[in-house]
Amino acid sequence: MFNAGLKTTQIIVFLLYLCTMKQNMGRIVRYLLILYKLQRPSGFVEADEMVLYLENQMKIRGFDGSISHRTIQRDIKDILDIFGVEIKHRKGKGYHIAERDEDPRFSYEEMLMNFDLLTALDSECHSRGYIIPEHHRPLGSDNLPLLISAIKVHCEIYFDYTLVRHNDMVISPKVRPYFIKESLGLWYLVGVDADNRLKTYAVDRISNLQILDNVFKRDKSIDPDKLFKDSFGIWDDPETPVEEIELSYSALDGKFLKNNPLHSSQTILADTPGEFRIRLRLKITNDFVMALLSRSKSLTVIKPEALRLKIKEIYAEALERNK
Repeated sequence: MFNAGLKTTQIIVFLLYLCTMKQNMGRIVRYLLILYKLQRPSGFVEADEMVLYLENQMKIRGFDGSISHRTIQRDIKDILDIFGVEIKHRKGKGYHIAERDEDPRFSYEEMLMNFDLLTALDSECHSRGYIIPEHHRPLGSDNLPLLISAIKVHCEIYFDYTLVRHNDMVISPKVRPYFIKESLGLWYLVGVDADNRLKTYAVDRISNLQILDNVFKRDKSIDPDKLFKDSFGIWDDPETPVEEIELSYSALDGKFLKNNPLHSSQTILADTPGEFRIRLRLKITNDFVMALLSRSKSLTVIKPEALRLKIKEIYAEALERNK
C-alpha cells in the first residue's frame, strides 16, 4: 500500500493500476463509495445505513452486493493507507471522517463518476492505466451506472425530465432504454417512449431515476450505427432533409479538420496552401451550426445558400449585441 498523504495524481495512477487486476475493481468502487457517502453534510453515517448503501450501489454497478461490517472495516484500513483519510466509528452516530491528509482539490465525487464511466462502458480495463478522464462531469452523470444497468437487463425506466426549451417544464416519461450516446462531451439516453417513439434524452436533465420491474423485448431492427448516420450530434429529426454542404477554410484550419473531420461524410475537395475545401452530406441542425461557429474565423459557406444566410444572420446579431 502507498503511504498517507498521496497527491491526487498518484492516487489516480495507483487506482487505475489496481483496476488492471479485475478482482480489485469491486474494492476500488467500495472505497470511493464510502468516501463519497461520508462527505454528506451531517458527517455521520450509521453502520447499518452504510451496509445498505454499499449493497445497493454495488449491485447497480454489477458487482457482488454482499457487504458485511467486517468488509467495511477492512476497506476503512485500506482507505487510510491509500488516501490518507482516517475513518472512525462513534457509538450512537456511526462512521465519520476523523482526519484527512489529501490534496484539497481532490474530489471523490468526480473520481467516482469518472471511474463509473471507465468501468461501466467497458468490462475489461487492461488499458485504463493509460486513460485520463475529463475532470468535469455535467450534472446527472451519477445516473449513468443505473441507466447502463437498465439497458443491460432490458428493464423499463421512469424519471423526471426537464425541458429547457419549454421554460424548464418537467415531464415524467416511462422509457425503454436502448443506448447511451456521447456527443460534444455530454451523455444522452436513446430509448423508446410510451408512444413507441424513439427519443433522445440529455442525461444531465434526468432526475429521480427509477428502474421498473417491467422487462421489455429489444427491437433488434434499431441499428445504433444507422441512427445518427446523417446527423451531427444527437439531433435526428426525420423531417429534416439530408443536404449537400460545401465549406471552405484556411489551410491552417484544414490541418485540424483533416485529423478531426466534422462528419463521417466529409470529403476533401481542395487542399492547397490557400484553401481547404470539403463536402459533407448530412442534416443541417442547430448542433451542426454551432460546430461551424466554433471554427468560424476562416469559414466560408459555399453552399447551400440557406446555411450561408443562417451563419450570416448569427454573425449580424452577434455584431449588434457586441458593437
